[in-house]
Amino acid sequence: MRKAAFVAVAALAGALTPGAAVAAPGVNCAPPGESEVAASWARSVLRADALGTVADGSGVRVAVLSTGADAGQPLLRQRVLNGVDAVDGGFANDDCTGTGTQVAGVIVGRPGDAGMAGLAPNSRVLPIRVQLDDPLGSEADPDALARGINQAAGNGADVVVVVSPVYRDDTDLANAVEAAIDQGVVVVAAAGDQGGADEGNPTPYPAAYRDVIGVGAIDQNGRIWPDSQRGDFVDLVAPGVAVPTPQTGRGLVEVSGTGVAAGFVGAAAALVHDRRPNLSAREVGRLLTGTAGPAPAGPAFGAGVVDPYAAITSQLVPAERRALPGVEAVPPPDTAAEGRRRAYALSGAGVAGVLVVMVIVMAAAMRRSRRQRWRPGTASVLPVREEPLEPGPPVMLLDERR
Repeated sequence: MRKAAFVAVAALAGALTPGAAVAAPGVNCAPPGESEVAASWARSVLRADALGTVADGSGVRVAVLSTGADAGQPLLRQRVLNGVDAVDGGFANDDCTGTGTQVAGVIVGRPGDAGMAGLAPNSRVLPIRVQLDDPLGSEADPDALARGINQAAGNGADVVVVVSPVYRDDTDLANAVEAAIDQGVVVVAAAGDQGGADEGNPTPYPAAYRDVIGVGAIDQNGRIWPDSQRGDFVDLVAPGVAVPTPQTGRGLVEVSGTGVAAGFVGAAAALVHDRRPNLSAREVGRLLTGTAGPAPAGPAFGAGVVDPYAAITSQLVPAERRALPGVEAVPPPDTAAEGRRRAYALSGAGVAGVLVVMVIVMAAAMRRSRRQRWRPGTASVLPVREEPLEPGPPVMLLDERR
């Protein structure tokens, strides 16, 4: 028993140790990214520049459940822990595929890094590998995902971000999610990337479970990403199209998907935990959805666009008073033109009103006349008498008496 306890403590300590710089991925791994990419539109939409004055995620541990995370990526150094490989055992601080590294980047990327859009730069990423680290593609397994959530909660995660959903309900997975939330761990899950017309939009788990924050993806114009799944499992949306983030190995890459959108919401949850550590996981979820920015109604948008600044400052402002993040308001109309338009409208309304009154009066008069048996008519035609062909005898005006 003592030996087993010692091994468990050693494993726990190893998982929580900042990952050492590992060798760059080999030739069969994802290629390195670019040295520079376009400025991050997501950073602007989420008001990232204003966040550091209020909260930066200090002391918060965010578990990223994916393919691992590259602790050797220069832009992520000292911010990625060793983590746990829930598939094959060992650590998860390397990432041949790159998916986990990309999501880690939007969480702990520091302001000032070229193209970075991290929201909680002083938090720490706890990588949990729940699917095979294969650049050719792999799918998460419900059993591995359940083990990963249990490992994240056991290793002190405050927030869990599930990057790739599964499409089969599973009792062990549901129990792991419920236990983590009861323990105070905020669970954020991607809504999935099978929302296209030909992809069926299957129900994603754990996003569909109660108290899990399901996340969809929007583009630069506030529109839903076509592949983002739709349903009542979507609670929030976040930037998820052409998002700049670190690539495994080195460099930057632009990525799209609900997984990176979930990373932003996970970072927002980390900021809330930094600011208000006494909130329960369910209270954090209600705060994030209650402060979301307005978005078009429908099953793809949930409560709206995540607004980290509003959440950490508890700005519960009515939605109709807040503009959609990143979308410019329509300029006010020209005053003179507006005045002329109103004058024309009022004049037209006045004329129309007079005509209506006249029609009503005439209708009333007609009804009254019908009741009195009066009918409008014309003068009767005068009789025409035929003239005789020959003049008749003279008419005696005075009749003499005989």
